[in-house]
Amino acid sequence: MSFNPVKYKLYPTLLNVYDRFEKGYINQDELLNRINRVPVSQTAAQRKGASFEEAVIKGIDEEEFDPEILEKVRALLPRPMLKTQFYCEYQVEDVLLYGYVDVLGKLMAVDIKTTNNYIPGCYAISHQNFYLPALRTKGVRNLRYIVTDFKEVYQEDYDHTLDFAHQLNQIKSFCEFLEENREQITDRRIFGG
Repeated sequence: MSFNPVKYKLYPTLLNVYDRFEKGYINQDELLNRINRVPVSQTAAQRKGASFEEAVIKGIDEEEFDPEILEKVRALLPRPMLKTQFYCEYQVEDVLLYGYVDVLGKLMAVDIKTTNNYIPGCYAISHQNFYLPALRTKGVRNLRYIVTDFKEVYQEDYDHTLDFAHQLNQIKSFCEFLEENREQITDRRIFGG
């Protein structure tokens, strides 16, 4: 871990949005709105995903989901579950990465995902993989993504051998974007404040 002064405070979801911007899925205005935390209505898919996570972890509104899918997801969770929505942070040079991992176990952290179209290996370059080094001091050796399209359950497991080159390059590129668009950024917390 680096002890440079923090110049940027970034969270994985925002970096994943930047990835979508780089790939042309969203435009610059949409990215700036996300950076500035402009409120947007939650989509039905986002509501369903949040509700599914609550059903899996807390048993809330379980009847809304296929019991077989819930059972398969729960079977992939660490035992015991030490914490849920566990805050973690990790510093890379002058960037503080922070976020919440869905489930923390003794040796494994888990992030639960829902999707309409699962592509195997799609989380290999997710910025949420920084939860691995962030949780190393807690004894976490693996990060598992448990993914469902509500028809089947998939898993992707990553460990400390993961190559972060793509994510590190993208963080550098995103920080350059922030500097180039500084005047349009109203949420100053991103600049370490």
